Amino acid sequence: MADLKFYTNPQSRGQTIRWMLEEVGAPYDTVLLDYATTMKAEPYLSINPMGKVPAIEHKGKVVTEVAAICCYLADAFPEANLAPPTDDRADYYRWIFFTSGPIEAAFSNKAVGWEPTPERQRMFGYGNYDLAIGNLEKALTDREYIAADQFTAADLFVGANVNFMLAFNLLEPKPVFVDYARRMTDRDAYRRATEIDAKALAESQAHTA
Repeated sequence: MADLKFYTNPQSRGQTIRWMLEEVGAPYDTVLLDYATTMKAEPYLSINPMGKVPAIEHKGKVVTEVAAICCYLADAFPEANLAPPTDDRADYYRWIFFTSGPIEAAFSNKAVGWEPTPERQRMFGYGNYDLAIGNLEKALTDREYIAADQFTAADLFVGANVNFMLAFNLLEPKPVFVDYARRMTDRDAYRRATEIDAKALAESQAHTA
């Protein structure tokens, strides 16, 4: 049994953490959960009372929330070189949490056809969709990586979100976004993660057929 346990569903944000785990390269055990049953019951609710995935358990400590898990894994496994030096993490933290906050709120609300009215935009951390996405576009313009001179957990997290938004038509396919998503996902760890999740999904569907 590995020191690291991963709770997920292959059709969830757990795909991002699967990618992160494959980048880290440490052994891990996977617990696949079903949205309607095992995710909403014990023993998983003792791991995450929200009944959501993904989550990880590492040496008895639980971490939830995709951005937090990415940061945790980068720090817990420094040999993977997925975080800049401590004194050079300003952009690293900035863009991970900008993406997990304003960007995710903006595209989630857009996906359900809602946006705050102009007079209420200051109540929301992202203002409006165009403002949030415009800032992300500026951050990615003329930069190979978003937070350092190499691929880090920030690029993994931001790249996964940009790739998701493009796939579901939640983002205009401008070259800056398309090229960034293509570069960030052109990695062996991403391909391994995608293959593992595809296999897990096929097996789960076969069991319920």
